[in-house]
Amino acid sequence: VAKDLGIDLTALRQRGVRILDNGRTQYFAVHGQTGHLVTAQRIDREQLCRLAEKCVLRCEVTVEGEM
Repeated sequence: VAKDLGIDLTALRQRGVRILDNGRTQYFAVHGQTGHLVTAQRIDREQLCRLAEKCVLRCEVTVEGEM
């Protein structure tokens, strides 16, 4: 995430980077030491998508301040 946004890790922590999911469960997070997008918890495909052939989880990355 840090690399894709073009900011260093210090700025990433200071700018209040957040991952927003569409549901109540937070599936993704930004790792504070590496700036990588990581899973925040176990993702159970059968529970989320059941009979769907393609399972997609959407999220948004928000950053405080100007880019």
